[in-house]
Amino acid sequence: MRPCRRKFLHLAASAAVLPAVSRFAWANTYPSQPVRIVVGVAAGSASDILARLIGQWLSDRLGQPFIIENRPGAATNIATEAVVRAPADGYTLLMFAPSSAINATLYDKLSFVFLRDIAPVASLIRQPQVMLVHPSVPARTVSEFIAYAKANPGKINMASSGNGTSLHIAGELFKMMASVDIVHVPYRGGAPALTDLLAGQVQVMFPVPSSSIEYIRQGTLRPLAVTTTTRWEVLPDIPTVGEFVPGYEASTWFGIGAPKGTPAKIIEKLNKEINAGLADPRIKARFADLGATVFMGSPTDFGKFIADETEKGAKVVKFAGMKPE
Repeated sequence: MRPCRRKFLHLAASAAVLPAVSRFAWANTYPSQPVRIVVGVAAGSASDILARLIGQWLSDRLGQPFIIENRPGAATNIATEAVVRAPADGYTLLMFAPSSAINATLYDKLSFVFLRDIAPVASLIRQPQVMLVHPSVPARTVSEFIAYAKANPGKINMASSGNGTSLHIAGELFKMMASVDIVHVPYRGGAPALTDLLAGQVQVMFPVPSSSIEYIRQGTLRPLAVTTTTRWEVLPDIPTVGEFVPGYEASTWFGIGAPKGTPAKIIEKLNKEINAGLADPRIKARFADLGATVFMGSPTDFGKFIADETEKGAKVVKFAGMKPE
């Protein structure tokens, strides 16, 4: 082989490995500039509060600002699309919740496939939901409520914070598994739904505890059960729905994702630092104030969880014939 040809092949081989080496080095120095965490709801929401809490932790640990960008609209689909289209370099992240798993079936025409286009980075917290009834409902257990609902088909109204929300999904899952006919009444948010539940305009609801705990403590609303597989430590005497409806489980959860193709080294680094934050006593205490528990694991574990939630959400959406608002 002639010297010039050998030199050309050597340079070509070097050029081929250069992007991989450069990418590896780039991941090792991450982050070297501010990072965006895109949130699909307005400031002041649970997702926003959580994003700011984790963002501050990451800023302190990694030495770069983690800036919260609120992009509300279309049931978080606007925010998700923005992140899907962003460079897969670790500098744009997505805060997401059950709506992302639900939307996969609820919306017929999305420009992305969540499970394909968003890489799971880290799970954060899980919140139980509480099956609450107005005191006028003559039921003090889930079994009694089921019996009452079967005796009065179509006469009990179930409030939710809107079509396709986690509150709606929890209620429809209960209807499906308990074989009861209750009427869904969607509201534009959890606050007006709770207001009508307090007034007796609707009879049952599945809110998160942070929005309803004071009403429970005051006795103005009656808790029948929590929706998670284990009892909630704040109200340990309240049973789970699953104790009466075997296999039932629903919860509100939150996590961080990144565009597909984000380097594994960056995802691993973020996962490690976020998990360190979840283990910090001060942050755990803040989560407890929200009625939440730490929900940590590897990106792979979180990916499996999202896939399971998407499958479960699809069954409920199809059962209820849900349509986006």
